[in-house]
Amino acid sequence: MFGRKKEKKELYSFEDLTRFPMVFYKTIGEDLYSERDKNLVRRYLLRFYLVLGFLNFNAYVVGEIAYFIVHISSTTTLLEATAVAPCIGFSFMSDFKQFGLTVNRKILVKLLDDLSEIFPLTKQQQEAYNVAYYDKHMNRVMWLFTILCMTYTSSFSFYPAIKSTIKYYFMGSEIFERNYGFHILFPYDAETDITIYWISYWGLAHCAYVAGVSYVCVDLLLITTITQLTMHFNYMADTLLAYNGDDHTHEENLKFAQNLVVYHSRALDLSEEVNNIFSFTILWNFIAASLVICFAGFQITASNVEDIVLYFIFFSASLVQVFVVCYYGDEMISSSSRIGHSAFNHNWLSCDSKYKQIMRYIIMRSQKPASIRPPTFPPISFNTFMKVISMSYQFFALLRTTYYG
Repeated sequence: MFGRKKEKKELYSFEDLTRFPMVFYKTIGEDLYSERDKNLVRRYLLRFYLVLGFLNFNAYVVGEIAYFIVHISSTTTLLEATAVAPCIGFSFMSDFKQFGLTVNRKILVKLLDDLSEIFPLTKQQQEAYNVAYYDKHMNRVMWLFTILCMTYTSSFSFYPAIKSTIKYYFMGSEIFERNYGFHILFPYDAETDITIYWISYWGLAHCAYVAGVSYVCVDLLLITTITQLTMHFNYMADTLLAYNGDDHTHEENLKFAQNLVVYHSRALDLSEEVNNIFSFTILWNFIAASLVICFAGFQITASNVEDIVLYFIFFSASLVQVFVVCYYGDEMISSSSRIGHSAFNHNWLSCDSKYKQIMRYIIMRSQKPASIRPPTFPPISFNTFMKVISMSYQFFALLRTTYYG
C-alpha cells in the first residue's frame, strides 16, 4: 500500500504525489473520486461505512460534551473537565474539516484535475521540475505528521486496555479494570457487563480512528496541493533566472515571456482555489488548536505521570499540525515571490521594450504572492505560527489563574 518504501523511480505520475492521503482517507470510507467509480456496490458501501463511522463518532462526542458540562461547574472537578476539553476540541476540528471537505468536494476534485493537467510527464521535465525531491520531502513530512497524530489517538484508545490486561494477567490483579481512554458520560452502565464494555470500548476506539484520519487527511490534501504549486513556482523562477535574452531572437524572447505569463497566471489561479477551499477550515483549525494546546499544556502541568505522557503526545501533535500548515503556507509565499526576483535578476538588458514591459508586469504581480488567507488572520506563514502559540499561552495563563487562584 502507501507504506511501502519507494525505490528511485524512472517516472512519477500525478497519482504518486496524491496517493498517501487518498488511500489513507479510504480507510474510513472517504473516496474523493467516488463519483467516477463504476462499481456502484463499492461506492455505496464506502459511503455507508463513512456515514456510520461519523454517526458513531459524534455520538461519543456528545458523551464527552455531557461529561465536560457536568464537571466544569465545580473547581474540585475542573481538572477532570479540562482533561476532556482537548479531546472535544480535536473532535470539533475533525468534524469541521470533514464538513469543509464535503462542501468543497467538487471544487477540490477540479483543483486536483487542473494540477494533473500541468504535471510534468516526461523524464526530462521531471528532472527539471525536481519532482523526485518534492515527492521525497513531502512524504517524509506526511509520515511524521500522520504517525504523531495517530499515535495520540491510538495511545488514548488502547492504553487503558493494555494497562488492565497487564495488571490482570501478569501482575496478579484480582479484577480487570474496565476503563476507557476518553472521558465519556454514557447514558447506560458501560462497565458492569463485560460484553457491553467491550462493544463500547471498540466503538470508542473506532471513533478515535475516524477522528484522527479525518483530522489528518484534510491537512495532507493541503500539503500535496501546496507542494505541487510550490514545485511549479520554483520551476518558473529557476527557468526565468537561467534565461539569457542575448541567446535568442526578439520573437523567441517575446514568446517565452508570453508563455511564462500564461503559466504564472494559471498557477496563481490554482493557488487562489486552494485558498478558497482551505482558508475557512484553517481559521477554525487555528482557533481550536489554540484551545487544545492550552488545555493539553494545562494537563501536563497538573496531572500524574501517566496522563502527562499521554497529553504530551497530544500537545506535540497539535503543535506539529499547526507548524506544518504554517510551514507550507510560508513555502507558497516564498516560492511565488521568487518569480519576481528572477524576473529582475535575469539577463533582460538587451531585450526589446515589449519583453521588458512583460517582465515589469510579472514583477508587479509577484509583489502580491500566492498565499492562504484565513479570515481575520494574516497570510499563513511562520508569523502565524507564533500568533497561534501566543493565543494558546494567553488561554493557558488564564486557566492557571482560575485553577490556582
